[in-house]
Amino acid sequence: MPVRRSTRCQKPNPSEVAMPNGIVPIPPPVNEPVRNYGPGSPEKAPLKAKLDEMLADQIEIPLIIGGKEVRTGNTAKAVCPHDHNHVLGVYHKAGEAEIQQAVDASQRAWREWSEVPWEDRAAVMLKAAELLQGPWRDTLNAACMLNQSKTVYQAEIDSACELIDFWRFNPHYQRFIYSQQPESAQGYWDYVEYRALEGFVFAVTPFNFASIAGNLPTAPALMGNTVLWKPASSAVFTAWQLMRLFQAAGFPDGVINFVPGSGGQVGNPVMASPHLSGIHFTGSTPVFHQMWQTIGSNIASYKTYPRIVGETGGKDFVFAHPSADVEALATALVRGAFEYQGQKCSAASRAYIPKSIWAKTKELMLGQISEIKMGPPTDFRNFFNAVIDKGAFSDHVGYIEHAKASSEAEILVGGTSDDTVGYYIKPTVVQTTDPRFKLMQEEIFGPVLTLFVYDDADLDETLELCDTTSAYALTGAIFSDDRMAAIKMAAALRHAAGNFYINDKPTGAVVGQQPFGGSRASGTNDKAGSYLNLIRWTSQRTIKENFVPPKHFAYPFMGEE
Repeated sequence: MPVRRSTRCQKPNPSEVAMPNGIVPIPPPVNEPVRNYGPGSPEKAPLKAKLDEMLADQIEIPLIIGGKEVRTGNTAKAVCPHDHNHVLGVYHKAGEAEIQQAVDASQRAWREWSEVPWEDRAAVMLKAAELLQGPWRDTLNAACMLNQSKTVYQAEIDSACELIDFWRFNPHYQRFIYSQQPESAQGYWDYVEYRALEGFVFAVTPFNFASIAGNLPTAPALMGNTVLWKPASSAVFTAWQLMRLFQAAGFPDGVINFVPGSGGQVGNPVMASPHLSGIHFTGSTPVFHQMWQTIGSNIASYKTYPRIVGETGGKDFVFAHPSADVEALATALVRGAFEYQGQKCSAASRAYIPKSIWAKTKELMLGQISEIKMGPPTDFRNFFNAVIDKGAFSDHVGYIEHAKASSEAEILVGGTSDDTVGYYIKPTVVQTTDPRFKLMQEEIFGPVLTLFVYDDADLDETLELCDTTSAYALTGAIFSDDRMAAIKMAAALRHAAGNFYINDKPTGAVVGQQPFGGSRASGTNDKAGSYLNLIRWTSQRTIKENFVPPKHFAYPFMGEE
């Protein structure tokens, strides 16, 4: 094996380092197997111990700017949503002064990091994957369970498996991108250099997925960029564990700067910086609209046109045909709507069920919901935990109360809530007679499924309703055992979802298998989990070398009149 260059920012003396001179392969990426944490499984006991350890401690979480810990004194609490009086930690919040420090740190790190050989940047990512696969797995899973109120299985597929997959597959896509080169004519050599963007990328991550929190700052960093990372205020405890893992993996100081805080206190000075080169965002549609408008207003002040990559929200659907397998349909509705309390951007939030199979679907669906156990994620018998915070709880309850007060809606199950200890809302199913009812149109992002029962003869009209009722186009699923009907339904809903499922729930995209993203009000559809996202964080330079350049300006056509 050749001696690899250090991944630290200090440039070594070239005479002291033997550089690899081969075209280095990336280990073929393989999706990380999901552990089941069943009774007596070897993985269960150490995770339980880590949960106890975190619950027994209360940590202080500083900013990380240029590799240094920064404490502002302006603090907030990181709590357990299922026990909101239990404080996991206290975190410091960034303001305008700290953001300027982070911008300066990112620009000091940029010159060297952007020129580090791609293999060495890939090595940091691959090391992060191995650390998370092994010694850091319990830490991230436990943090995700406690700070984001996820069951052990939901945490495992998120904070472990999906993030490991991102960190294994992204270097594979990185090498693929760099290998895309132009043709050369005789006498010339043409090639493309994939440069980092000039400036810094602003990564804004949501509360609901640790894998997104881990991917949004590291994907641009892999391509040579430096990053300011603002995690969701309700998931800073998990984000802090990720930041520690980034450092352990070898990201140099200043490459990823950790700046939690309020949206305005962090976002406004970031958006005002002339060094802003990109936005990597997952969150709400209104916030993304505001960011895009601000960039437009400031466009003349930036040194480059910022890349804008965003995945926002969804009003994700399940649409059943009369030929649907009713048992599979009922299970998809329950899992799709209520895993992680419906707080997935891809969660099933509206459904269209034909009258001919409604009675059986309803019976099976409500039967399964009646078996759901709700409580803290530390009790592995629970399928359903708390929603993330007081604001979300109030919003969800507001939608339920709207349904209760409407003559066009009936609550079939659930509809009750209690925030005494944790932010608990029971799984709620609403049936409406109005296919454009408020709960069929607006994103709720909670454990509320609204469905409309249509006449079998009105399939075409109902497909049109599904396509046009919501502004979003993130995920959607159809159920049909009639192949010709499935073809028709998929065509009618071609633009209604960026991730489309046939006879499956609309959640659970896997890196390398179902690249994720939607369009319309759901975002820019730059497909995390594929090369399409990574290519947004590069700026190409085309290089032409002429081996035998001409020595005089004249052309042959000038030889005669």
